[in-house]
Amino acid sequence: MLNFDFQNPTHILFGKDRIADIGKHVPADARVLILVGGASAEKTGTLAEVRQALGGRQHSTFSGIEPNPSFETAMKAVQVVREQGFDFLLAVGGGSVIDATKFIAAAAPFEGDPWKILTSWGADITQALPFGTVLTLPATGSEMNNGGVITRHDIGAKRPFRSNKVFPLFSVLDPAKTYTLPMSQIANGVVDAFVHTIEQYLTYPVNAPLQDRFAESLLQTLAEIGPRLLSAPEPVYDDRATLMWSATLALNGLIGSGVPQDWATHMIGHELTALHNIDHARTLAIVLPSMLEERRVPKRDKLLQYGERVWGITTGTDDERITAAIARTRAFFETMGIGTRLKDYGLGAEVIDVVVHQLEEHGMTQLGEHRDITPAVSRRILEAAL
Repeated sequence: MLNFDFQNPTHILFGKDRIADIGKHVPADARVLILVGGASAEKTGTLAEVRQALGGRQHSTFSGIEPNPSFETAMKAVQVVREQGFDFLLAVGGGSVIDATKFIAAAAPFEGDPWKILTSWGADITQALPFGTVLTLPATGSEMNNGGVITRHDIGAKRPFRSNKVFPLFSVLDPAKTYTLPMSQIANGVVDAFVHTIEQYLTYPVNAPLQDRFAESLLQTLAEIGPRLLSAPEPVYDDRATLMWSATLALNGLIGSGVPQDWATHMIGHELTALHNIDHARTLAIVLPSMLEERRVPKRDKLLQYGERVWGITTGTDDERITAAIARTRAFFETMGIGTRLKDYGLGAEVIDVVVHQLEEHGMTQLGEHRDITPAVSRRILEAAL
């Protein structure tokens, strides 16, 4: 018998032109700080739509949140919130902007050093400003969950946090807002959502057939639409909608409820991003195939199930089927134009010592669903990814 709680209060506004409905969900007297990354939201007209939807509410815009959002930039926004008295935040962008907004929402009212929010994995969060999101880049699922990741550059740390205080109140998901994205970001989104699903699914059997089937449907869908998204001469609304909803469901808590979860690929990938500024999804593509090869014995049953149900691999010995499933995973990432080796990003064996040291420094010494991925195992995984 499984025991779990599933809590997700985020109101999803899905479909074309739903930005216009923001006004129904932001208090009439709110002082709103809009948070964005670069200039694309302004150039595409999305910011103009957001401002129009806010109507007469007092609002301002803070821009400059980076991919892999930094603690340093987020703290500048915290200062703006505190000094100018904003009481509602609105993230307009992808997962990086939304993650930063979650941190800012928690850090603005935080008493003491906000870095403690990250060193405690979010456990020290007792309150947060309300916020909503307008998603423009489907990938991380941050628009419908209570977690985020922030990078602190001065010490080379990328730290996750989680708290029920930082669920978005609402999220606008308009697939048409993805039309101006470069294909590299579409590819990142597909792979990011795929690995998010894998981390919650590919562990060991616990008699959770519904969660397994939910996860497998997401993996099958992403494998089906991924190449089609890249080859389409023009954006297809239905495919963009499928990607957007798949990425949201991959990490809104549903498929992970009541089942063991891994996340070792993410923890190792975070260090590669922090040290070498590689896109998050691409670090996952580097680590996961080697991770699965290293863990083929403890993950045996689920690897066989994954190979059969997701990739249709039904013939051969168990070892042959597992090898084929891992190979299909690597091939899928490469079909999406994403390299799966450290050498694809100009990195060699010289980086491994530093990555392992960072894992040790950040307490990432017992990773995986069995908590038995030690620094020595992480080293083997990285060596296999060369």
